[in-house]
Amino acid sequence: MLKDFFVPLNRDGWKFIALFALVTVLLSLLWGGFWIIGGIATAWCIYFFRDPPRVTPQREGLVVSACDGLVSYVGPGLPPPELDLPQQEVMKVSVFLSVFDVHVNRTPATGTIDVVAYHPGKFLSAADDKASDENERQAIAMTLPDGRRLAFVQIAGLVARRIVCYLKPEQAIIAGERFGLIRFGSRTDIYLPPGVMPLVAVGQRLVAGESVVADLNSNEGLRPGLEH
Repeated sequence: MLKDFFVPLNRDGWKFIALFALVTVLLSLLWGGFWIIGGIATAWCIYFFRDPPRVTPQREGLVVSACDGLVSYVGPGLPPPELDLPQQEVMKVSVFLSVFDVHVNRTPATGTIDVVAYHPGKFLSAADDKASDENERQAIAMTLPDGRRLAFVQIAGLVARRIVCYLKPEQAIIAGERFGLIRFGSRTDIYLPPGVMPLVAVGQRLVAGESVVADLNSNEGLRPGLEH
């Protein structure tokens, strides 16, 4: 029972939790009533950095969500130019994270990392379609076991001002591994290989490392109603 109640926290969150708690203690010494506000803020910080375990489907060829959140876009898109991928439209799935979602990111597929490229930019709302092109981002390209390539991108938002990514070129990864996080509200994009159709719809809620975004081995076309 206690195991279900106490969710693990991401390692990057402890310094922020300590800072929130310290500020709460110090300001409470000056004004006794501040401990209520500070206590709520510290509790939210703990909640934000939670890192619950996830069970990733093991069938070969599945692409899973890189983050928790709400699907905000399903449709054609050009991969970020810094990844040196062919500039042809492929299917893109965008997922928006609110400040209440788990912000630990997980790898969407099994394969080998090719490129990890940081691109500075603006801090528009992550729900805005322009965020993919104009916002600060960390873009990753990988090669799948069958030789096809897939890209996924961490995008900063209006509140998020820090992207954390642990991945390195030539690193072998397994679908569902933790690879970073974005503080404190953000978006992730997945660019599927040419010809691969997504299995999610706008408005659908996804779970990082568990929700299936696409099946690389399926010949199914785009499902009616999945367009943006």
